[in-house]
Amino acid sequence: MVLAPFLGVAVPAAWQAIAQLIDAPFLAKAFLTLFVVIDPIGLIPLFITLARGRTEEEQAHIARRAVLFSAGILLAFSFSGAFLLRYLDISMEAFQTTAGILLFKIGIDMVFAHRERETKEEEQEAQIREDISVFPLAIPLIAGPGTLASLLILINEGKDYSLGTEIVLADAAIVLLIAYGLLLLANVLAKQLGQTGVNVVTRLFGVLLAALAVQYIADGAIALLKTGLLDVLHTA
Repeated sequence: MVLAPFLGVAVPAAWQAIAQLIDAPFLAKAFLTLFVVIDPIGLIPLFITLARGRTEEEQAHIARRAVLFSAGILLAFSFSGAFLLRYLDISMEAFQTTAGILLFKIGIDMVFAHRERETKEEEQEAQIREDISVFPLAIPLIAGPGTLASLLILINEGKDYSLGTEIVLADAAIVLLIAYGLLLLANVLAKQLGQTGVNVVTRLFGVLLAALAVQYIADGAIALLKTGLLDVLHTA
């Protein structure tokens, strides 16, 4: 074991070796991307509306099931998403560009506080459902299209880093845990922040998400142009 000078505690050498393999900027990027896309704070008013009339124990049970189902969906998609794209003959560049357009639309909706993660019909159905943990909480509110697209893009980017996939999945797990904690405190936080406070945070996340989406679109479009140019040169 070695001594961490800034903490004054002993740290196993194995942990230090793992820490050296982790790329801190990519770790931060993956966490911030997933946190902004999932937007745990923006889930608070939606959760309160859907879980209205239920006891605190029932709300805690709903939040736990929703987060667990979301984790299962994200984990399954992280391993099957790339295969699905190959099966459908969709390039990662095309997927990244399309995902950027989708995320940009979500980001703009967040900026103007018009974010609707479900249709009117889905909202009406959710009001009469006994269990709202899977639908609409897990899908589409937490593990929605934007989250799935971002996860797959990050995993693809993670191929260039040591433990890249593990970093993305760990960040996803942390964000889901944060979402779970905020859902448990939803009623308290809603009173403290108010609708205006939630909208301010959501708008800030929307600006960041829109900027990230533009970068996705630019990177994907440039890659597509390069691929197309190479194909033209090869056939010339």
